[in-house]
Amino acid sequence: MICTFFGHKDAPQSISEQVENTIIDLIKNRDATEFYVGNHGNFDKMAYHALKRVHKIYPNIRYSVVIAYLSDSSEKYDSTVFPEGIENVPLRYAISYRNKWMENHADIIIAFVTHSYGGAAKFVDHAQKQGKEIVYI
Repeated sequence: MICTFFGHKDAPQSISEQVENTIIDLIKNRDATEFYVGNHGNFDKMAYHALKRVHKIYPNIRYSVVIAYLSDSSEKYDSTVFPEGIENVPLRYAISYRNKWMENHADIIIAFVTHSYGGAAKFVDHAQKQGKEIVYI
């Protein structure tokens, strides 16, 4: 089971424990074994750090940061994925391309969306229309 994350870049730090608990719940009760996370915004940062902590308890899970730009240093992260074909996408569309790639590869979307506008809301809405399971924080 593959999970990915979509959330507002200004997500409050107060939800970090809930993010971690959601990851653990998906591992224990849904056999989640792989996680993809972006690297733009506070929600992505929280998810990444939660995955690092959870990995110490559940070393069998895999997690990767899916980068949108080659200039996003992979040295900062334990594991990165650069979606195939993204190098041909204009820079202004790279994050959308990356997010679509993550959506396509995920079985479950972990989402923090508090308003109906912006990239996170757009991708969660699209994932829902595609029949993806959404777990809201």
